[in-house]
Amino acid sequence: MDLYPAVDVQGGRVARVGSTDDPTALGCAYARAGARWVHFVDLDRAYGRGENRALTREFIGAVPLHVQVGGGLGAPADVAEMLAWGAARVVVGTAVAAEDAGLVHRLLERHGPERIAVAIDARAGRLAPRGTDRELDESPAALAQRLRALGLRTVIYTDVTRDGRLAGPDLDGARALAPPGEGLEVIVSGGVASLADLGAARAAGLAGAVIGRALHEGRFTVAEALACAG
Repeated sequence: MDLYPAVDVQGGRVARVGSTDDPTALGCAYARAGARWVHFVDLDRAYGRGENRALTREFIGAVPLHVQVGGGLGAPADVAEMLAWGAARVVVGTAVAAEDAGLVHRLLERHGPERIAVAIDARAGRLAPRGTDRELDESPAALAQRLRALGLRTVIYTDVTRDGRLAGPDLDGARALAPPGEGLEVIVSGGVASLADLGAARAAGLAGAVIGRALHEGRFTVAEALACAG
């Protein structure tokens, strides 16, 4: 199972301040600790409050990790820009993917399935795109299977009611997106609070886990998390 330490950016700084509020310094610290990936999200862009474009480019270029970048992304030009800067994978937002599957298909054809993922944000079993008050009339599993049929290989599943609350990840919801052997890798995000949560995610057969607040608060280290993930 892969681990994705999170770097959420707001107003040019790390949104949840731990040892540093410098996003690039935090990413480099994760690299020194042995991480292979980092999950970078521009919260300002995700919530329509502006963007941290220059900082995003600096981060991707300076941090020696595979950068999975998200936050209000979906327009072909924006996706291409992130990949040109060196991002390993771009995460297309829930609303874009649900409402324009054809766009996702075109992105997969242009850039390859290894470089495109889709965020599946959910609340109470329904799609709930981050940055909006909407719930879409489709289940997370239905969207995941619809996109898998188009060639998508990776989704990031978040129960938005757990995000940042250290309530434990919604493993049942994540598992429901892709029965074993169907070729869709599920990364769970939101709520990871302990090494036990990571062990449970691994036991559930998930491809990865995004970790944010628990690392910022020092509940465990990157090295401990990597050992737990195996």
